[in-house]
Amino acid sequence: MTMRLLPLCALLALLASPARAAADEAAELTVLSYHEVADAAQARVPSYAVTPTNFVRQMDWLRNHGYRFVAVDDVLAARAGKRPLPPKAVLVTFDDGYQSVYEHAWPVLKLFRIPAVMNVVAGWLEEKEKVHFDGRDLPRRDFMSWAALREMAESGLVEIGSHSFDLHRGLQGNPQGNVEPAGTVRRYDPATRRYEDEAAYRKRIQSDLERGSALIRRHTGRAPRVIAWPYGRYNTITREVAQRLGMPIGLTLEDGANVRDTPLWGLRRILVESGMRLWDLEREIATREQNLSDNDRPQKTMHVDLDYLYDPDPAQQDRNLGHLLDRIEKMGVNTVYLQAFSDPDGNGSANAVYFPCRRVPMRADLFNRVAWQIRTRTAVRRLYAWMPALAWELPASDPAAGDRVTAVAGDRTDRVNMGYLRLSPFSARARQAVREIYEDLARSARFDGLLFHDDLTLSDYEDASPAALAAYRAWGLPGSVEEIRKSDDLLGRWTILKINALDDFALELAAIVRAEHPALKTARNLYAQVALNPKAEVWYSQSLDNSVARYDFTAVMAMPYMEKARDHAAFFHDLVRAADDRGALRKVVFELQAVDWREDNRLIPTEELADRIRDLYRLGATHVGYYPDALFRDHPVPGVMKAAFDAAPNAVQAR
Repeated sequence: MTMRLLPLCALLALLASPARAAADEAAELTVLSYHEVADAAQARVPSYAVTPTNFVRQMDWLRNHGYRFVAVDDVLAARAGKRPLPPKAVLVTFDDGYQSVYEHAWPVLKLFRIPAVMNVVAGWLEEKEKVHFDGRDLPRRDFMSWAALREMAESGLVEIGSHSFDLHRGLQGNPQGNVEPAGTVRRYDPATRRYEDEAAYRKRIQSDLERGSALIRRHTGRAPRVIAWPYGRYNTITREVAQRLGMPIGLTLEDGANVRDTPLWGLRRILVESGMRLWDLEREIATREQNLSDNDRPQKTMHVDLDYLYDPDPAQQDRNLGHLLDRIEKMGVNTVYLQAFSDPDGNGSANAVYFPCRRVPMRADLFNRVAWQIRTRTAVRRLYAWMPALAWELPASDPAAGDRVTAVAGDRTDRVNMGYLRLSPFSARARQAVREIYEDLARSARFDGLLFHDDLTLSDYEDASPAALAAYRAWGLPGSVEEIRKSDDLLGRWTILKINALDDFALELAAIVRAEHPALKTARNLYAQVALNPKAEVWYSQSLDNSVARYDFTAVMAMPYMEKARDHAAFFHDLVRAADDRGALRKVVFELQAVDWREDNRLIPTEELADRIRDLYRLGATHVGYYPDALFRDHPVPGVMKAAFDAAPNAVQAR
């Protein structure tokens, strides 16, 4: 069957959603985040303490280089459309309410007439002698008095913001005892072996923020309009509660520029640390102004099966986790795709998960534990939850269990065989089941992104389920796959609409997770053939153009043994060229295979993988990774791989 390839490609490009406009907008506001202003010897957290001399140098440098200090009123007025912010606008903020800020920064703010925001933990200020801080007791005198805060507020220069009443601490977040940020974690009670439910969580947040706001109002005469999210973590519930209490501005520690459409409740800040020199600060500001993002930082990715790490013996499982953490550190990767589902029978479809879930059994409460350990004990900057969108085997009792993708019998024996069970994306019951699985995932752990499994696909003989046929009729197509396949024109239209339907569903799932993780990144696996052969768009209902336009990253399975490529060098060259032709080298991850599944799970030699990584960098690739990490076979060899990964920097790269 001959396809009309050029019209199909052109129409795919037209239908692709536009890239987020934010990427093209100029930065309108730089927000600086300070903590202590003290010499290292006097600092309570030296790594976040800026010396008094460096602080005055930084303020002086900003003034002398055209930066304009703005206040909260200016930010609110700009967003209300009353007056724009000046060029090179800077908002100065301080977190925690240290006494050293009053002693060393406040005189400089007064002298230079610099507006600022002081974000205080109200509960700490109510203490008489000691403040419990980061697992230790500090003298109350290390923090400002209410009188000092009132003096600053009455000056008109300083706005007092909230840093919560008592959320600047950790709570037990999983059965293994990890302590996680109180503002976003659902507390785990070891006595009852239960997690805090949503109603109890919301009530706890409401009570805390309300109490903190009331104290600030009582002591300074004005309720806070700003909240600095403790540890930079927030979600839809914390945001909604804060906004209802009159705090429309939320301060984060996320990467990226503050552009016109950056929400007020998620303003990004530059964390000013002790070692930052003037040129470091200048580089940080310049990076933000260019709106550089994860796409501009080479991603070096390890793709990890939690099924390999799981063990029914907790002691052995802990040893497995320790081994994984060691390998991550030695490998030099900065990104991990971590399996959150379980597929113990290896049929490609998930029948359990590693987090508490309403719709599928939990094999073990493990994803939170492993994700937290990776994020806090290794140099990994981004951890993605790797999840299927469709390949779920729901329990037989689930009403949606039988709503599966079905295929018509074809007239050829060599057609693409997807090889695993999937729920139909056209079934309302199936979609709701998957939504609930993702809701449960979102609340279960801290992570930075979602990687959609390679199951986000339909062959050119799928889906023939009743729900799918009804959808085709609603699209103006015949309600029969056989009838559609008789016409090249209908087949092309059907393919485009299926691609968009799959992507729409995946991004709907991402939106659900983003309510809990506002800075969430998205990635999806894509078959290499889709990038190399336009006909493959029909075979897989996948499109590189659509994927690049709609996801933050596309992880192309650059796996020549799986694809039976005769000339591996040409295979990789053509893949990189396909991405480059679309201007998408910073949005495509080239994911290598570490195992040859066609040859009895033969290990691909580490030296070959390392050479291929270097080749990809030479061809212009930005992001590379590999799958799987064979934990118990210690493959690939970390030292060899690290040397190859090190050929690209870890820092963001200007465009």
